[in-house]
Amino acid sequence: MITLLGPAFVAAVAYVDPGNVAANITAGARYGYLLVWVLVLANAMAVIVQYQSAKLGIVTDSSLPHLLGRRLKRRSRLAFWGQAEVVAAATDLAEVIGGAIALHLLFGVPLVVGGVIVGVISIALLSIQNRQGQRPFELVVIALLVIVTLGFLAGLVFSPPSAAGVLGGMVPRFDGVGSLLVAASMLGATVMPHAIYLHSSLVKDRHAESEHDKEVLLRASRIDVSWALIIAGAVNIGLLLLAASALAGVDGTDTIEGAHAAISSALGPTIGIVFAVGLLASGLASTSVGAYAGAEIMAGLLHVKIPLLARRVITLLPALIILALGAEPTWALVISQVVLSFGIPLAIIPLMKYTRDRSIMGRFADGRALRWISTVIAILIVALNAALIILTALGIE
Repeated sequence: MITLLGPAFVAAVAYVDPGNVAANITAGARYGYLLVWVLVLANAMAVIVQYQSAKLGIVTDSSLPHLLGRRLKRRSRLAFWGQAEVVAAATDLAEVIGGAIALHLLFGVPLVVGGVIVGVISIALLSIQNRQGQRPFELVVIALLVIVTLGFLAGLVFSPPSAAGVLGGMVPRFDGVGSLLVAASMLGATVMPHAIYLHSSLVKDRHAESEHDKEVLLRASRIDVSWALIIAGAVNIGLLLLAASALAGVDGTDTIEGAHAAISSALGPTIGIVFAVGLLASGLASTSVGAYAGAEIMAGLLHVKIPLLARRVITLLPALIILALGAEPTWALVISQVVLSFGIPLAIIPLMKYTRDRSIMGRFADGRALRWISTVIAILIVALNAALIILTALGIE
């Protein structure tokens, strides 16, 4: 059974990318423990969505982009691919910038140079997948995920959270429109489109050739998704708790650089370095996974397969251009999350539609309870992404 695990851990990297780091630290620094419940809810929803994606790939032996590519008419298929490419570029923007910021914090590397370094290292990671297959790539990404976990949670040892504060944060509530905006960015942007597209592709490597094989893989996938997202959820919640316990009320912590400086000041330079290492691992892992997802999107919707390394270069260029233009890194991260929000409904809604369709899923189609749960999740995520877009457009903070 253990050899069947791994795809969900690759997909889970999307849940601990630099955009999530910025949102969770902002939430903890501004509002303390108030929004703990948001991350708990987000993680519960993510388990359902990622399992649905895995189930679609296992049962149909086809990824979501490939199913869309076969079922959409040419004009719709090209339009869908266009928005998916914009989303992929926005995803890569956040991940490359996050890695570049980490290199700047650790070594003083200029952001543009840092972005190039992140791109080169991610190419090296993707070459592992090209030469040795998916399993070694999964193991490397899992190792990076371990580094992310240790890097982001180490500070909790020196600044443990308040038990009463954590329990109080489990009660759903807000504190003004600003907290709603932060919650929308945490919850609405949690389920990343590329994680949905990619997960349905990753599980195909396990090769379910019979109904019994599919049942075994589905059981393994439930374990895989649960453990992967428990780890990702712990990292996100840990970041919020660290900010709430060590950074609450500290000025300047609404940027990653400011949070790093505050952590170093409050907990010591060693913890600051460990945090920056975790951020670097987050950027490297997530940008490699993002490029992998982009290649799957292109292959499924355009019926064109290009080498992963070429794909890496294509999606790296917009991030490097924005860094070269001197855009403020945290602002660019925020904008990338808003752009990302447009693509989330277009990934979730087809996923939910296909997994409940008996003509596609046969006896593995969603039951009534799961259909209702997934519908509520889709409505909630779409509504919160709409709120994020509207509030950002209105300039409400």
